[in-house]
This record gives sequence, C-alpha cells and structure tokens, in this order.
Amino acid sequence: MIPSIDPVCGMKVDLDRPKGGKTIHQGRELGFCSPGCKARFEADPEQYLQRRGPAASQPVAPGTRWVCPMDPEVISDRPGPCLKCGMALEPESPAPVKTEWTCPMHPQIVRDQPGGCPICGMALEPRTVVHEEANPELTDMERRFRFSLIFTVPLFLLGMSDLLPGMPVQHALGRWLPFIELALATPVVLWAGFPFLVRRSVATWNLNMFTLIALGTGVAYSFSLVASVAPGVLPESVRQHGVVPLYFEPAAFIVSLVLLGQVLELRARAKTRGALRALLGLAPKMARRVREDGGEEDVPLSLVRVGDVLRVRPGEAVPVDGVVVEGSSTVDESMVTGESIPVAKQKGAKVIGATVNGTGAFLMRAERVGDATMLAQIVRMVSAAQRSRAPIQRIADRVAAWFVPAVALCAATTFVAWVVAGPQPALAHAIVNAVSVLIIACPCALGLATPMSIMVGTGRGASMGVLVRNAEALELMEKVDTLVVDKTGTLTEGKPKLVAVEAAAGFTVEDVLRAAAALERASEHPLAHAIVAGARERGVEPPAASSFQSVTGKGVRGEVAGRRVAVGNAALLREEGLDGESADTDRLRAAGQTAMLVAIDGRPAGVLGVADPVKAGAADALRALRAEGIRVVMVTGDGRATAESVARQLGIEELEAEVLPPRKAEVVQRLRSEGRIVAMAGDGINDAPALAAAHVGIAMGTGTDVAMESADITLLKGDLRGIVRARRLSRATLRNIRQNLFWAFAYNVLGVPIAAGALYPPLGILLSPMIASAAMSFSSVSVIANALRLRRAAV
Repeated sequence: MIPSIDPVCGMKVDLDRPKGGKTIHQGRELGFCSPGCKARFEADPEQYLQRRGPAASQPVAPGTRWVCPMDPEVISDRPGPCLKCGMALEPESPAPVKTEWTCPMHPQIVRDQPGGCPICGMALEPRTVVHEEANPELTDMERRFRFSLIFTVPLFLLGMSDLLPGMPVQHALGRWLPFIELALATPVVLWAGFPFLVRRSVATWNLNMFTLIALGTGVAYSFSLVASVAPGVLPESVRQHGVVPLYFEPAAFIVSLVLLGQVLELRARAKTRGALRALLGLAPKMARRVREDGGEEDVPLSLVRVGDVLRVRPGEAVPVDGVVVEGSSTVDESMVTGESIPVAKQKGAKVIGATVNGTGAFLMRAERVGDATMLAQIVRMVSAAQRSRAPIQRIADRVAAWFVPAVALCAATTFVAWVVAGPQPALAHAIVNAVSVLIIACPCALGLATPMSIMVGTGRGASMGVLVRNAEALELMEKVDTLVVDKTGTLTEGKPKLVAVEAAAGFTVEDVLRAAAALERASEHPLAHAIVAGARERGVEPPAASSFQSVTGKGVRGEVAGRRVAVGNAALLREEGLDGESADTDRLRAAGQTAMLVAIDGRPAGVLGVADPVKAGAADALRALRAEGIRVVMVTGDGRATAESVARQLGIEELEAEVLPPRKAEVVQRLRSEGRIVAMAGDGINDAPALAAAHVGIAMGTGTDVAMESADITLLKGDLRGIVRARRLSRATLRNIRQNLFWAFAYNVLGVPIAAGALYPPLGILLSPMIASAAMSFSSVSVIANALRLRRAAV
C-alpha cells in the first residue's frame, strides 16, 4: 500500500487502489477518496493546494518546523510551498503533552501513569482532562474481577456443599478436596488480589482499609494452605469431623467483593471524565477562516491563531472566543451564562467559543484560542475542583491506623503467650489461637459497615428522586449551612413563557395576541416560540402572515390580515415613528419580564411580557431550608432586574447577578473560606465549576449532563424540595453508619480476647478458627440487617 492524502478532504487513501481515482498534477500523482473529490480538485486545483495550512503570516511557536502534508519527508524551518508538489507546508504537530496522575488525597504523589496511591491506596486521577477514553486502571480491575469470578464461584459452591445431606461432594472428592480448593483460591488471592496485597498498603506500610483486606485474606489463605499441605501440624481441637476446616472460600470471596467495589468506583470516575471530554467536544472541530486575499477556507480548530478572522454561519457553534467585526446575529449563550434568551451580537460585541449562533451570520476576530478559551477554563476548573476535594475519610479508615497494629500485636502476643505458658502441644495451640484472633478481626463487618448503609441509603434516595453519587455527599449534606443556588433552570423553569398581555386603548387583548403570534410564527427566536405557544394556550390560533421581515436585534414586522404589524423592542417602534415606552413596559420589566411591544397600522397596540416562570415548589423548598437555619444565596448570569424580581418572589435576601462561571466558583470559594459548609444547586454547563467547588454539588435532573457529572447529588425531577429530602436522608444514613461501626468494633472488642484464649484458664474453652469465622460472618450479617432498615426510614 502506498499512502497518500486526498487534497480535497484530507482523508488518507491507498495510492495503489484509490476509491475515487487518480490524477497527475505538476508531475505528482494524487489519489482521491471519492469521484466527487476528484472532480472538485480538477475543477480548481490551486484552491485545494493552497488551502491547507496557515498563511505565512500566522503566528506560531518559535522554532516550529514546517512539513508537507502530502510528503512528510519534506521539512522546512519556515512556511511556504512544498518544493515537490506545491502544497502549502503545515506546522509540525507538537509532541503530545504527557499526562501526569496524582492522588486527590495526597497531591504530593505524582506518577506518569495510572495506578494506586502508595499512601492511601486510592486510584490516581489525571491532572488534566485526558482525551483517551480507555482507562488502564479500570481495564486492569475489570480483568482481575472477571478472572476472580471464574474461580470464586466454583470455590463458593464447594464451600457450601458441606451443607448437603450426607456431604456427597466431600465423600466423592475425598482427600483431593483441599487441593482443589487450593488450586481455585490461589490465582484469586495471589493474582487477582495482588494490588491489595502489595501495591496499595502493605509494601509501603501505610495502614488503611486495604491493609485490613490484605491481612484478613492473607491469614485466611495462609492458614488454609498449611491445613491443606501439612494438616498434621495442627491439633485435634481445630478439627471438625476429623477434618481441619479451610478458609479458602472467604479469602477468595473478600478479594472478589473488593475488586467489584474498585470497578464501580473507577467506572464512576471514568464517567465524570467522559462528561468533561463531552464538554470539550462542544467546540466545533473546524472553523471557516477568511484569508487576507478575501478567500475562505475550512481549517481544523487547532490551526486557528489569535488575530484570525473567522466566519460564523447561521446555526453554527462559535469556534473560539473573540469579537464581532462585521455582521450581526443572536447567540445562545445559555451554556455559559445560564440565560435562556439569546443575546444580540453586533460589531464590537464579545462572543464565546462553543456558544451557538442563531439565524444571522457574522465575521469575528479570534482573541483567545486553545486552552485560553472560556470553555477550556471551565473544564480545567471542574477538573481541578474535583481533584482538590478530598474524598470522605471514613471512620473505618481513621481508626485503621491503630486498629490494624493493635490486632497484629494482639495476635503476636497470643502466639508468644501460648508458646511460653500454654499446655502441649504449645506451638500448635499458639498457631491456632493466633489465627483465630486474626480471623475474628477480619474486616468484613468493618468493610461492610459504611458501604452497606450508603448502598441502601442511596437506593432509598433514588426511589424519592434524589440520586447520591458518594458517601461524602451524604456525610456533608446534614452539615450544610449555606446554599448557593442558580436561577435559570433551578429556581425557574429555564424556558421563556408568555406571562402577560396588555392592550392599548382601541385594541383588545385578543387583537394584540393574534397579530403578534401570527407574525412570530415565522420567526426562529425562542421569544417568538413562547408568544405563539402562549397564544395557543389562551385559545388564539394565529392566522397566516405575509411580507415577513426580521430585523436583527430589534424584532419582526409584516402584514397580518391586511394590517401592518410590528413586534419588538423600543428601537423597532422608533423606526415605525412611535414611542413604545409606557408605564406598562416599565412595570413588566420591574417584574423581571422581557417586554415585547406591538404596533398595528402605525399605532401602539399593546405589550407582551415574556419571562422564565418560577418553578412550582421552589418557594416551599427555600422556606423549609431557611427554617433549618440555612443561608440562601442566589448567583446568576442573568441581569440584575430579572434576578431581583425572582429573589423578591422567593424571599431571597442575598443575590449576585451578571456572574460568569469563574465568578460563580469564586463566590463558592469565598463562602468556604468563611468556614461555611456550602452546597451549590445548578443545572447548566456554566454551573459546573461552582458545583465541583462546593462541599456538596446539587444538579437538577432536567439540566445538562456535565452539570450532573460535576455534582454529588442529582434531583431527578429538578424539584428543590429534594434538597430537604436529601438532608433528612443524610441524617438517617449517617446515624445508621455509626450504629454499624459500633457493632462491627464491638464484635472485635468482645471476640478478640475470647479468640486469644481468655476463657481457657477458667473454663478450658478455646475458640477454634471455625467458630471465629462463624462469629465474623455473624457480625457481617448483623451489619447488613441494620443497614437494610434504612429502606423504611422516614425521610
């Protein structure tokens, strides 16, 4: 295969067998991906040979080398045409930026590849948003989990087979049964569980939950290994029906459960990073650049430089941040400001990359490109805030620093005491009792105490429309004392709606509504849709309009039933020779509505009020939160008049208006610096940085995916009353966790001395590892049963 590039579309083609055929130009053979590309090239070859690559005047990094896209062996230290084919040279692509991985809890840990933190065992996070969708850590854990299931399932069935009447499996396999279980458990414990045994805690001597997992599974496996290979070294007191009990099954089962937890955790994180990649994907892949000679070319976004003049056509996304230099249109900036009504853009107006252009077209000059755009800044802020927010320090992890060495010390003391002062066979009794101590202290109940309550609690929340992503959110939710809330889409419905119709003298409300709706039916503007929908809700079916004309930034005009009609702002009515301002328009604006003026046959006919209505239940939710002592602060990108109107309706005393995404996050950080426990509720891309920066981010389920992925709690129905339910759920779940942890530790406090032989001097009773295992299992069952009570908790 001889590789080549289609000069029209840039696709790679096989020059031996090009699908679109070949042609010879200036002595060079060119291949095409389709006959259409070949025809366009032959019609104007120079257009396609000169369109690729930036012009010589485009600013690039110093020292950049220039290469031919057709022949990569042609390299120059300056731009210009290729000496072989005449095609414009392109700047050499920079080397890919190396991704660094760090621990959210221990930022001093930095690695050049994913893995586990050597201090706490937590999976490392990338410092920047990586574009690769594959997560090597997740892939590895999924492979280990699937592998462990292959061996754990039959091992579990063998372990349960002794419950069958007559124990037929034991009789059939006889003395081979221990070796079969050994063969099944060994790959699970030593390979699938290798990250927990070595990488995560034991090797670095940083004691945490993974240390407990490694200790429990390691001792259970080691004891069972001795019992299988050399059962004669163990005393008769450990035998049941003449056979030494084995603990291969719990060792493998624990490893599989922990692997499952790791897979679920890593998948959740991968989903978050996927949402950030999707956010970056909002920016268009190509931009239409205007050359100095007046010609135009489509170039990849990566080749756009500061100062380039770009054309933005109707319906396209704005490629980068910049300023309008020619033309006018309306741009939907809701992803940045949260404002649902498009903003008029004329010469000199700023435009933001990835926002969506309306029906007009304009030329813009690029001012911020690449990582300097506001979209890239939002992504960086969300990513950094998620990394910097330390995961919950579970109670079990906090006590592991003393619990693990205490158990190990107790087991060692037990072993020495029985060797020195125990009856014969002293060594065998020492081994058995030390193993009993370690097995009864196995962290099954301790490990289940928090996750079981969280699992049941989050399930209970989901049934009420409150999705909770992690334990940290539940722990902090009951402590929240400040709620920062967005306006559009959170307190309000997020869609313009016709809320008022006022008629001037000589006209009826129906006259005004019918004329305005007839004209607006031909418009693409969201306000027009609201007027048409409002007319139909009021039983007014708009007739057909003629001579329709859209005046960018002002409104529309045309004829309806033979009458001349104009609908728009005061500037449009002034063009009609009228003064559109009145007491009605002032009153509607004071109420936070957008006033649309209507003129019929050169006379002021009335005014329409369009607004974003407050959500049902928002007032009740805020009233209940204030009754609990929570401070409510509204932060919005909307204008101050609209924000103050909504604040008055909902009794909100603190507000900040006309706030862009970075400023929202700054408000949250300022409140946090005052010692407040802050929750942030929002629904849009513009809210994502603040959601991630808050102690608890709360997203509306009716909002964007990025907002929901940046948040800790999602209210599926977008009802703020879900925040009240989330607080009650938080209190119930944390109370349940504390109960579970108490009983988990109580079993250890009571069981460890008995396992060590405390009952032997007065009663002659030793706790065999089998009984220790049963006690360990019972503690786990009690924790699970207590957690299940959350399903009936009143929240």
